[in-house]
Amino acid sequence: MHDIPLAFPRHASRQQFRRGYASGRISQAESSKSLYWGLGLALTGGVGFVAYSQTKNPRATPIKQDLANSQRSDKKDNQDDGQKNDEWMPKQEDYQKVYDAIAEKFVEEDEYDDGSYGPVVLRLAWHASGTYDAETGTGGSNGATMRFDPEGDHGANAGLKNARDFLAPLKDRFPWISYSDLWTLAGVCAIQEMQGPTVPWRPGRQDRDIGFCTPDGRLPDGAKGPDHLRAIFGRMGFDDREIVALSGAHALGRCHTDRSGFEGPWTFSPTTLTNDFFKFLLETEWHWRQWDGPRQYQDKETKSLMMLPTDMALVQDDMFKPHVERYAKDEAVFFKEFSDAVCKLFELGVPFTVGEDARMELKRSE
Repeated sequence: MHDIPLAFPRHASRQQFRRGYASGRISQAESSKSLYWGLGLALTGGVGFVAYSQTKNPRATPIKQDLANSQRSDKKDNQDDGQKNDEWMPKQEDYQKVYDAIAEKFVEEDEYDDGSYGPVVLRLAWHASGTYDAETGTGGSNGATMRFDPEGDHGANAGLKNARDFLAPLKDRFPWISYSDLWTLAGVCAIQEMQGPTVPWRPGRQDRDIGFCTPDGRLPDGAKGPDHLRAIFGRMGFDDREIVALSGAHALGRCHTDRSGFEGPWTFSPTTLTNDFFKFLLETEWHWRQWDGPRQYQDKETKSLMMLPTDMALVQDDMFKPHVERYAKDEAVFFKEFSDAVCKLFELGVPFTVGEDARMELKRSE
């Protein structure tokens, strides 16, 4: 990717961070000065590593959460660093503290791409969850196996080390939370702090070892069409409506040439979740971009926005398009169905010991 200097002003407060980008169109001259970036699917093209195949009933034993620090008794008040004694069980207020720390870190570390780690952190949670295979029961958010090279180095996960490194200090600060819970909780935080809908979330994921790494090829390839989308998402148990709803995450971020090979943002507000992705699909004139990179679409008016072939498939397919039209017309409908689909995505493959009534709604920052 040919990075360009950040053109947006650094936000002086949390409120500015959450409302710092307009969702309207900008001129070509203005857009050429602006940096847009991506949550987008970083897709195929890299050499795959040896697939760590999994059977329907894997015999490898999941490693337990790292409790060495969380089970250490401490005489002092240790609420700030998250260390608890061996009889302690986290409550919603404890997860809220983790959420608040993530939200604060989004504000304090504002020099990544468009001024927020939010989109790439959401992409981490998405890709950690999107490996689920309903038939074999393998993959999914339970395990955080992207910590290991076989999965972390998959082509679709290029660039996600930035998100894992961003969250690593919070795992040190709150050692009682599993990486799996931390990553998905951070994904929820990213959505909510970027003005998206409230997403219910529940804990219970365990971290697993390298033997649980999923084979390459389970995540979407942006160069393909509707049949591919249905195959990838159908393997996880999603229907057409949910596929389109989840695709709305492309309102955030941008693609990078050094990751997926694609380049550019989908919308003019890459750190604010809106229904603009669907509006642009329907209302903007698109043509193939003339360049040396992979085939992608470019908007004719400003030449600053992009769409992937999988994005355009949403309006070219007769079954997908009605959902695009619904979401473009009503952002509240999109937010409701997006929240439901993300909640489902983040819970794929998790052997919860608590029911759905244990889901919590964490308060967004003010």
